[in-house]
This record gives sequence, structure tokens and C-alpha cells, in this order.
Amino acid sequence: MTGFYRNGLCETDTEDHGSHTVCAIMTAEFLTFSKSRGNDLSTPAPRHGFPGLKAGDCWCLCAARWQEALDAGMAPQVKLSSCHEACLQFVRLEDLQSHAVPEGERG
Repeated sequence: MTGFYRNGLCETDTEDHGSHTVCAIMTAEFLTFSKSRGNDLSTPAPRHGFPGLKAGDCWCLCAARWQEALDAGMAPQVKLSSCHEACLQFVRLEDLQSHAVPEGERG
């Protein structure tokens, strides 16, 4: 289950130091990029109840990680209406909008 609170939502508060607020649609390229940066999201971790992500899965990314991917030309698409406004402390709305899937589409 995604989200800092593992409730399926990209909610945040002061405990969420990573600001897991960008609702991103995973791609194989982004998962490889993230792993190369030390954040392996594709390998299952059964003891933590984490099945590993695959292309097409939605995940609440740290806003700074999404920005890092954007700067590297690897940013995945986002579900804009599912992003938390707190992500705007780290990323520009225009950048999110340019990577947004149309409402109703999964990506």
C-alpha cells in the first residue's frame, strides 16, 4: 500500500521528512533510475509486506526524488489530482502538469 501512512493516499505531515506527495505512475525506466540512486522500489521485501513495484503501478514518491528524476529526464507521469499540494515546496506545478495523465486514465 502506498503513501507515507500506507493508506493509499499521498498524505503528509511533519513526520514525513521525505514528503511522499507525488502520485507517480511507475515505468521500468524510472524504477531502474530510482534503483541506481539507491532507492530500489522494484525488489520485493516480503518481511515488510512490500511486493515490489512494476511498470503501471501508482506510488507516492518523495517530491525531491521526482524532481531529481525530472532533472535527469526520467520523471514518470503523475496523477495530478492525487498529488498532495505539499509537493509544490519541491516541484513546480507546471512540471507536474506537463507530466500529468488525463483524468480518468491510469497511465
